Amino acid sequence: MARKELIPVKDFCIHHNIQYSFISDLENSGLISVTSLKRSAYIHPDDINKLEKFVRMHYDLEINIEGIETIHYLLEKIEEMQREIVNLGNKLQK
Repeated sequence: MARKELIPVKDFCIHHNIQYSFISDLENSGLISVTSLKRSAYIHPDDINKLEKFVRMHYDLEINIEGIETIHYLLEKIEEMQREIVNLGNKLQK
């Protein structure tokens, strides 16, 4: 992956006025992945929307990392169940 495609964590933190430790906590909990290149940390552009949701949950709604993990897990399960419902509906149409 080209370095120009990645977003520096430092820039993201400055833009959103957040601490780097929050990004680190999200990475340690497995919610996001951070790529390290030449002593700098980067975020993949595909993860930005998810990361911005986590920022809003934490800073606007004051939800801690454990709460964010739980919410993320439950939302993934809902999406999975919705896909399964659509698949089952498609099978019934056949």
